[in-house]
Amino acid sequence: MTHPREMFAYEGGEGQEAAFASALARGRLHHAWLLTGPEGVGKATFAYRAARRLLGAGAVGEAGHLDADPDDPVSRQIAARSHPDLLVLELETPDGKARRNIPVDEARLLPEFFSKAPASAPFRVAIIDTADDLNVNAANAVLKTLEEPPERGVLFLISSSPGRLLPTIRSRCRRLAFAPWSDERVTAFLRERGVASEHDADLLARMARGAPGKAMTLAAEGAIDIDHAAREILRDLPGRDDKVLLGLADGFRGGEGARRFELLFERLAAQIHDMAHRGAMSGETAGLDRWAAVWEQLVRVPREAEGLNLDRADAFWSMMAQLRDAARA
Repeated sequence: MTHPREMFAYEGGEGQEAAFASALARGRLHHAWLLTGPEGVGKATFAYRAARRLLGAGAVGEAGHLDADPDDPVSRQIAARSHPDLLVLELETPDGKARRNIPVDEARLLPEFFSKAPASAPFRVAIIDTADDLNVNAANAVLKTLEEPPERGVLFLISSSPGRLLPTIRSRCRRLAFAPWSDERVTAFLRERGVASEHDADLLARMARGAPGKAMTLAAEGAIDIDHAAREILRDLPGRDDKVLLGLADGFRGGEGARRFELLFERLAAQIHDMAHRGAMSGETAGLDRWAAVWEQLVRVPREAEGLNLDRADAFWSMMAQLRDAARA
């Protein structure tokens, strides 16, 4: 997937861009912006577009938008992660490795970064992608920066769960909310880019819950095939060919395997939720408590497997046994 720092095409945040561009033009630019909304609706893409404008990239397109020339030297520096006036805190390290959270040592770079005058741009800009990934100490370090607004400095905090942030962080930021798209719009977005067939695009849109970026990620991760595997597992309960399950379990190794493991559990949980909802709506309430308990396990196990470094294959087989027991009862 293309990183937001390299993305120039943009849609869906026109109102937010107009609000930001207006504040900049009127000289009323807030020092901290909290960008909220579901994962995959364009918050990080917006942050990089705003950063290009603040750092002096040549503007193109209509007034009120943050379009920039991809060939502008500033755009090229940002894409190469080499602009001296841009600091980015994110889970991914420069060598491409993912971390569980953004460490406090990196958050403590913010005061020093903002204490310096811009090296080559009108502003200094920092992006935290995402603020949800700050540990407690890192969040407190960010708060110290917000308590002493930097001169000619702008901080963008991206969050999919703003309620989890410190209230004192939220209160010191101007919020821009990014709403999810309709399923129909996400489907059209995928189809226009040739990402999936009409049927698959519609399914991806429902999985992504109105987030076009997440839908693109799901397509790249093979979510359609994983959703099909989840349906096959549930359809054949309480029996199931263990050879097929062995093939699934063998695919849970390594970083990519971790995501396949999470996706399979997500799709199983989603389909059990839908099944229970249909049963409740039709008055067939027998066994709903049993399936609700299984659903809770499907949601909880991937977090425990990651946090406690459990063997994913063992967790998978244990979950299959619980599914079979629920189907037999």
